[in-house]
Amino acid sequence: MITRRGFFKVLGGSVAGVMSLGGYAFAYEPLARLAITRYQLTPPGWTPGLKLRVVALADLHACEPWMSASRIAAICHRANELEGDVTVLLGDYAAGMNIVTQYVHSSQWSKALATLQAPLGVHAVMGNHDWWEDRTAQKNGGMETFGHRALADVGVTVYGNRAVRFEKDGRGFWLAGLEDQLALLPGRKWGRTHMLGLDDLEGTMAQVTDDAPVILLAHEPDIFPRVPERVSLTLSGHTHGGQIRLLGRSPIVPSRYGNRYAYGHMIEERRNIIVSGGLGCSIAPVRFGVPPEIVVIDLG
Repeated sequence: MITRRGFFKVLGGSVAGVMSLGGYAFAYEPLARLAITRYQLTPPGWTPGLKLRVVALADLHACEPWMSASRIAAICHRANELEGDVTVLLGDYAAGMNIVTQYVHSSQWSKALATLQAPLGVHAVMGNHDWWEDRTAQKNGGMETFGHRALADVGVTVYGNRAVRFEKDGRGFWLAGLEDQLALLPGRKWGRTHMLGLDDLEGTMAQVTDDAPVILLAHEPDIFPRVPERVSLTLSGHTHGGQIRLLGRSPIVPSRYGNRYAYGHMIEERRNIIVSGGLGCSIAPVRFGVPPEIVVIDLG
């Protein structure tokens, strides 16, 4: 039988453990950790001899104290050290939380992202929060956000249902980027009864004019079941790996497919997708089991 003293000893240990775990999830993992997650693959249809390194950053959610402009600059410095041939940004630069000490203006986070360097350039798509945080864009029902303008102003190419061909060592490939699938919020003030996406997968793929492999940038992974085999690799963010991930699963994933596209490299019917766990947080500044990460993909 446990004594009164023993009970309080166990209780004290449990409280200390919970506090320690909470401190790790609320402070250390979101603020201090930075993982480099590497994948190496040769997707079906990939051009023989084409060696391509892609460095991918997703879901910055710029805000103080969790993702300051200085921290973004430090992440970009680390990304440059990984020597990618091409660097891609997978959306959600704007904050998605109210638990902040200060919001980081688009002119600040874009200036930090302007330090990214790659021989074949830096290329970006927008995420849902980049649309949701822009009331003018919501009112207009499209066009562009302050995020589009901020990135363009610092020389980062933004893709909104666009495909562009590149070459490395005389071998071609395509980068295609979709506009956001959850861009326009419902509401009486916007005159919309349901959420609307601005993505155009078919129109984007129609711009691909030869057999060179295609890398598709799509903020949300939910588009993946519709992606044709013609696409060699889809890169997405959005889910943050659920922000809490235990034994390979997350209790809450912002996807209608749940854990199916929560995190990592998945293959379905010879089609490949890699979903980044991202860098920042939304809703709450909590991460556990899925630290902020830069993704490196070696293709070929």
